[in-house]
Amino acid sequence: MQDAAWLNRRYYGGDLPADAERALHAAGLAWHDAAAAEGHILDALALAPGHLAVHLGAYRFYFYRHRLAEALPHARTCLADALRRSQLPADWRDVRADDAAFSALEPGPRLVLFALLATGYVLARLGREAESRAVLDKVAELDPEDRMSARRLLAILDRGGQEED
Repeated sequence: MQDAAWLNRRYYGGDLPADAERALHAAGLAWHDAAAAEGHILDALALAPGHLAVHLGAYRFYFYRHRLAEALPHARTCLADALRRSQLPADWRDVRADDAAFSALEPGPRLVLFALLATGYVLARLGREAESRAVLDKVAELDPEDRMSARRLLAILDRGGQEED
């Protein structure tokens, strides 16, 4: 069976328990069945509760299902993990542009930017504009070339959530 090989493949460098990785893959296979897919996500979270890949998978599941309130804690967990892995201050507000090579888009700093952007975007979609603005302002500060498009999101907030014509 082709699905069995796909389910058993290893992407995460071996530090994610095989059963948790299999659960993430199973969630992808079951995407069309939201309840089954969510069950696999919950299994992965139970099997590897502190693993970045599991929280990233949960964030993506809830985000793409438009269940933003449930996506937010996973975005925040990804951010906390990214900060720790990059040896940056635990509070994102204390991170400075010269703390890491943010403009070089190295994997660690890029993950920090992605997790900040994800957090800010979800907060905006939840109507928590002041919190969103603070997070997106931080992304803009750390990413002066705006590769993550935080300034575009801030401009949308400035227009009351409306895209440009």
